[in-house]
Amino acid sequence: MKNGHAPISYQLIIELEKQAVITVGKLGTFAFPAGTYVYSGSARKNMEARVARHMARSKKMRWHIDYLLSHPGTKLVRTELFAESECVLNKRIGGAIVALRFGATDCRNRCRSHLKHLDSGKEKFVPTCLGE
Repeated sequence: MKNGHAPISYQLIIELEKQAVITVGKLGTFAFPAGTYVYSGSARKNMEARVARHMARSKKMRWHIDYLLSHPGTKLVRTELFAESECVLNKRIGGAIVALRFGATDCRNRCRSHLKHLDSGKEKFVPTCLGE
């Protein structure tokens, strides 16, 4: 942590080796293009346990990200921890929204998705929260 504050959020950098059609719980079925993704999430308590859970291949499907990370063609490349909120982090990342509301169904900032596809040609800042 650069500023010395305890982390409250994280970003997962994920590689998907080839396009995949994945059903994400009740959210629906989406075609995920191959490439790099960034997922912004939060854990105000037990950050280490949350990140370790994300790294596990076999787990009960609880969050949207579980469905993507459990896909056989997916690799979790890196995890970064932050003192800022997941929405602030999410706004900084450009990229395309592949799955509307992914990780953001209860987002108080009305973010359209907390998952961004970076290999889309839209790596510059793209507004992701309604009202921007």
